[in-house]
Amino acid sequence: MSFGQGGPSWGPVGPGDNGTPDWAAMAEASAARARRKRWLMIGGGALATAAIAAIVATAVISTGKDDTAASGGKDASQLPSATDLPSETAQPEPSFSSVAPPPPPDPKDYISDVKKDRAAVTVDSFFPGKQLKMGDRVYAKGATHRTTKCAATTQGALGSVLANNGCDQVIRATYSRSGVAVTIGLAVFETEAQAKKTVQQASGGLASLSGSGVPTFCRGGAFCRRTANSYGRYAYFTVGGFTSGKNVTKADKNVFAVGDDLTNFTFRQIRHRGEVQASAAATASTT
Repeated sequence: MSFGQGGPSWGPVGPGDNGTPDWAAMAEASAARARRKRWLMIGGGALATAAIAAIVATAVISTGKDDTAASGGKDASQLPSATDLPSETAQPEPSFSSVAPPPPPDPKDYISDVKKDRAAVTVDSFFPGKQLKMGDRVYAKGATHRTTKCAATTQGALGSVLANNGCDQVIRATYSRSGVAVTIGLAVFETEAQAKKTVQQASGGLASLSGSGVPTFCRGGAFCRRTANSYGRYAYFTVGGFTSGKNVTKADKNVFAVGDDLTNFTFRQIRHRGEVQASAAATASTT
């Protein structure tokens, strides 16, 4: 059917056509067109679904590539399968002891009792070398002496105090500098309690030790400085003054300085003795 300027008109339909439309053929053609339209719609939907699936698959693959790149650049075909992964149960579990380690030995324990203080007691172990350096001060070492007759190393009542408290031995050493000499004496006991009691009861004092270049000092009534201290099972005493025999006064700071240096040195030697023995005991306990 066509439309012209003069209104609608019907053209020929077929041979022998009398001018009347073939309604059956037209109906069949309309039905065919409807079927084609339906199939086109079904086909278009399928294509759209396939396209969406392809887009999703591409996104998944792309995401997988990004993840593997971040973890080393391997693609999915190179990643281990679930059966290849190690089992978590195969990893060893950490274990911790419920028993606390023993505390380190106290060095003072090893110089407070003869049963633990087993190192040799000698002059050289406490007063080694030929001189003593304390900071920028250097003291010449004079005579030394060691005896088990403790009272023989004292003046006045100190001898009986040492004997009554069980003194085992006394080691003496003299140091001098610039006309000042000091003798230090180390009295050895079996226990810390004996050493402390000796210092508390101390009276009189240590006898000075001359010789090896040091003249007699602090004898014959000269006033000298005396000290008494203890640490562990050791009591230590000093007597110091001028080698000229001059009396010592509180203003004579050089005499005080020499005595203080010697008492500090002796204290350190005793403490070091305890540290060495405690360290050896700790090492033996871990082997």
